[in-house]
Amino acid sequence: MYQDYWGLSELPFENVPDPRFFYPSAEHQEALLRMFYAVNSRKGAAMLTGEIGCGKTVLSRTLIQDLPPERYEIGLVTNPSLSPVDFLREILYQLGVDPKTDSKLDLLHILNDQAAKNMNAGKDTVIIIDEAQAIEDQGTFEELRLLLNFQLNDRFLLTLLLMGQPELKDRIAKIEQLAQRIAIKFHLGPLKREETHAYVTTRLEKAGVKRQLFKTEALDILHKESGGIPREINNICDICMLLGFGAKAEQIDTEQMMKAAQAIKQL
Repeated sequence: MYQDYWGLSELPFENVPDPRFFYPSAEHQEALLRMFYAVNSRKGAAMLTGEIGCGKTVLSRTLIQDLPPERYEIGLVTNPSLSPVDFLREILYQLGVDPKTDSKLDLLHILNDQAAKNMNAGKDTVIIIDEAQAIEDQGTFEELRLLLNFQLNDRFLLTLLLMGQPELKDRIAKIEQLAQRIAIKFHLGPLKREETHAYVTTRLEKAGVKRQLFKTEALDILHKESGGIPREINNICDICMLLGFGAKAEQIDTEQMMKAAQAIKQL
């Protein structure tokens, strides 16, 4: 609705994990580097945690985009709240394998064979579990631990990346055998004040706008009201641009920012 008014080539504040809109704050860049290192160095397992809406999913999509498809076979599981058998079947499905069995042992054998097949073809197998805190069945966590037994004398046959909300750390910590196998861990925090400013500017630039649409004072309020959480920033900015369009404003000011923040809180 407001796209033409602001001169946008596309909507800049959509809450979808589009890697084109990935903003490399200091922490996001470090998280991406650590995840890439875990994959590139075949560390076996890594874990990324962060609050709801902090950018874990878009980071995972950016990682996938940056991994050369000729070198990596990637399985992305976005709904891990499954029984152990269904969980293994979903991993295989995401790797392009349709197993004709419901035997857990057979599924593990098929997955091991697939990882070995990828290795022989010069590819590393990477399994990304998004929203891993949603895993309810303790047996599913046990399957994750067993996947890390897929290894040769000198390397793991696959790399497991667990991404989820902070409670994932506590759940993993209670499973000592699994916790000890996670070589790299990182917790993603909210954006700082100046990063919130840069985040908004970056997304607007990628949507085709190079002038400053938000007044500095409005961005200060945005950081306070959003807590530096990218998803909340997107929600508030989207409403701001709608309000600015309705008022035929040239810039988003503090009044519109406060109205937008209040509107989001009432949802």
